[in-house]
This record gives sequence, C-alpha cells and structure tokens, in this order.
Amino acid sequence: MRKSALSFVCIILLSAIVISAETDGSPADSWSMFRGTQSLTGISDAVLPEKLKLRWSYQAGDSIESSAAIVNGTVFFGSMDGSVNAVSLTDGKLLWRYSIENPIQESSPCVFNGIVYVGDLYGILHAVDAASGKVKWTFEADGEIKSSPNCYENRVYFGSYDTHLYCLSADTGELIWKFATEGPVHSTPSISQDLVYVSGCDETLRAIDAKTGKQVYAVPLGGYTGASAAIRNSNVFVGTFSNEVLSIDLKERTLRWSYMHPNRNFPFYSSAAVTDRRVVLGGRDKIVHCLDSATGKEIWSFTTRSRVESSPLITQDRVFVGSNDGNLYELDLKTGRKVWDFIAGAPLSASPAAARGSLVIGSQDGVLYCFGK
Repeated sequence: MRKSALSFVCIILLSAIVISAETDGSPADSWSMFRGTQSLTGISDAVLPEKLKLRWSYQAGDSIESSAAIVNGTVFFGSMDGSVNAVSLTDGKLLWRYSIENPIQESSPCVFNGIVYVGDLYGILHAVDAASGKVKWTFEADGEIKSSPNCYENRVYFGSYDTHLYCLSADTGELIWKFATEGPVHSTPSISQDLVYVSGCDETLRAIDAKTGKQVYAVPLGGYTGASAAIRNSNVFVGTFSNEVLSIDLKERTLRWSYMHPNRNFPFYSSAAVTDRRVVLGGRDKIVHCLDSATGKEIWSFTTRSRVESSPLITQDRVFVGSNDGNLYELDLKTGRKVWDFIAGAPLSASPAAARGSLVIGSQDGVLYCFGK
C-alpha cells in the first residue's frame, strides 16, 4: 500500500515537473541566454520593483547589440569592440574582459555549465570560462555568426551565414554535425522535445533532430526571417520580412494563423515573447504589437518613434522593450498602456534581460544599463 502511494506521489511530482517545463519562463535568478529559455519564449519569472530606477551603467568600447545573459549574479555581454565582458549585477564593476578583436554584433552569450558561448562576425564561436574569462576553445565556421547559441544536453547549437546550422560538443568544440539550409542562418535555433527549430533566409521553418542532425520536417514560411522562432504549447510564433507574423502548429505541421497590419506593411525583425494568451513583438513599422496567441487578432498596439528591433521581455503583466528611438519602454501586458520609460538617447536594438530583481539592456552607444530598486 505504501509502495503504491509512493508511486502515485512520484507520478504527480513528475507531472508537475513536465507542466512546469512547458509553461514556466526563465528562472527568477537567471537569464542564461537570448530570450531566456531554450524555446525562446522571452518570459521571465523575475520579480522586478514596481518602480524601476537606474542602479548603474557600464561603458563598453563600442555598440552593444548583443543581448545580455545573467547567471550567478554576473552579467555577460558582447560588444562591437570585439570583446566579451562580465560585470557584477550588484554594482556594474568589471570582473573580466575577453578580447577577441572580431566584432560581436547580435550573437548573444549563452551560459551553460559554467561556460559562456558566443559568436563573432568573423565566424568564430568562442567558449569562455564564466568565472575567469579564459578561453576554453574556439570553432570557426565559414561565415559570420549573428545567431545566438543555444545549449542542450551538453551540445551547442547555432547558425551561420555560411547557410549551416551547427551542433558542437559543449566540452571540446568538436563538430558533431552540421545541416545545410538554402540560405544564411541569422536566427537563434529554438529547442523543444529533442528537435532544433530554425527559421532562416530560405523562407522555411525546419525541424532538425537534435542528436543526428537529420531533418524531420519543414514548413514553408512565405518569407525570409531574421527573427527567431518562439515555441509554446506545440506552436511556433515568428515574424517575417514579408511583413507577417505567423503561428504554426507543430503537431499538424500547418499554418494556424497569420497576421499583417492592415495599414502599415513593414518587416518584423524582433523575436516574439509568448505567454499562454499573448504574443508580443516589435516591428519596423515603429510599433509594438500584441496579438491573441490562439487567433492572431490584434489586442493592442503601442507606437514608438522609430523601428522596434529589440525583442520584448515579459514578466508577470509587464512588457519591457527597447526601440531605436532611444527609449526603453514598460507597457502593461493587458492594455498596452505605457507605464514607464527611460531615455537612453541611443538606439536600443538589443533585448532586455531580467534576473534577481534587476533589468539589464545595452545601447548602440556602448552603454549597458541596469535597473532595479
């Protein structure tokens, strides 16, 4: 009887773990990679102060277009000056700086098992010790890397402009497999249920077996993408350069819905943040769009003064997103009403990161900002 009861409890706990893995965002104390989770949902469990204040700023040597990662109280980010930087989340003091001479543009650090992985515009993926800043290994692709790495089961996945999706050993950098697409791979691969999803310039969403590198299936997108595919509840959400936001049912492998603004037809470069009911992303039409995740119908929109290439972060009922107008915005998730903003003065194309009650974002004039109490 006791054994049966124990088995029942174990089943309940395992079910809770599975549900949590499908529904939770990035943990409250860390934001380990671009978009926070392997499925790139852009959701954080961090609890931020009701009123954010600038706590500190750090001046890098050049533009910061790489979104930050936050792990164990350290902020990791890349810069166009050819460096990976680690600064304290508490006070913004530099802990170490890894110089690579090659610019880091949009490839954002992924921190996994104590190693920081990031790509540069010369096509080199770097693995750097998170504690010391010393290089562990490097791997050279045949084209620039703007894709952010994603890590899964001790492997590193990333795309390159040489048209390939790569899988490397996280420990050694040894090539395990590479998959050839039909165009540059700008986006960050998303990972769910042993499949790696990549949306690229070949106008196709591809599902690749994470272990073997073999394509399982492909779905046409009708336009090339710079945005990364977010996955939630077996659905993909991604914007395209054909001015559409698409939702694809991964079980049926078919298009669920598409959204196009009725009047302003501009590309979507921002990657979506996705809750159970909402899809929020920026457009080059200067608008932050909020759509119903089930139908694709617009719920609200918020207009900035320039294109929105920053990918939104959602925590609780709060949306944080940068704009190329130089402002960081906080919007109410339910209504789209502006709650707060911060004038950085330079374009904010990088995406926010949140952990331990703090929000971090970099600007194109090389300043990294941290907000909290």
